[in-house]
Amino acid sequence: MIVRVAAAAYPIEQLDSIDAWRRKIAVWVEGAAKGGAELALFPEYAGLEIAGTLGAETAGDPRRSLAGVAVLVEEIDRHHAELAARTGIHILAGSLPVAIPGGRFVNRARLFSPRGAVGAQEKIVMTRFERESFGISGGDTLRVFHTELGPIGIAICYDAEFPLLARQLCAAGAEIILVPSATDTPAGGHRVRTGARARALENQCYTVVSCTVGRAEWSPALDANRGRAAVYAPPQDGFPEDGTVAEGALDTPGWTFARLDLERVRAARADGEVLLFRHWSDTETPLAIERRTL
Repeated sequence: MIVRVAAAAYPIEQLDSIDAWRRKIAVWVEGAAKGGAELALFPEYAGLEIAGTLGAETAGDPRRSLAGVAVLVEEIDRHHAELAARTGIHILAGSLPVAIPGGRFVNRARLFSPRGAVGAQEKIVMTRFERESFGISGGDTLRVFHTELGPIGIAICYDAEFPLLARQLCAAGAEIILVPSATDTPAGGHRVRTGARARALENQCYTVVSCTVGRAEWSPALDANRGRAAVYAPPQDGFPEDGTVAEGALDTPGWTFARLDLERVRAARADGEVLLFRHWSDTETPLAIERRTL
């Protein structure tokens, strides 16, 4: 089974209205569809771009940005659902803050199918900025979405740096892990890149990374954005020798397209030259640890 994906290096801009944002997203989705994509992946916190349309006082305060954008979630999601239906492709919308009971917010990505189904995944592990400055809470459930394109899991940015989260997704059937990210330094981008490559290796799956790019001086939450969109696979059995299926240019807006062959994932897990997915269980039994002074 071949799945054609498009991963965005998405430029954060200060738009003058919600209508301008709608037009921008439509142009991007249509570009992915014209490029042959069946799945278009937008990055973490791309939805916060809308805060720039809500006035300087809201856009310039991280917590006001959360509340302002959260009020618009239904409208934002309706637009993505309409685009998915019109273009006939699956869309992972840029994650955004969603209000939950208790006055808290989660960082939620939503996956829209062209047939009208919607799935959501909250980020599980919060970064220091999210914990200390942004007031975002972590989710408590991992989900695998069984789609026409195959079984898909989502690990939002920092989550991709924790092996056990991806392991649980793949143990539950995921063959593709989507990694929407937003990092403000080259080091942050490399952490996500390293995590995504490692998760593809460990779980013998594909990882697809999207990122935000550009500067947004008007937003303390999205002020700097560095990274590249990419697709990774395990370096074995007919996959690229370095595991890199496709990589976009650093800090350059645009789509990165790739073809994912899920039959290769299944064959590698079943009878590959190495069997990391199967042999993971060998590491789950606690081993004796000896401490010696030499």
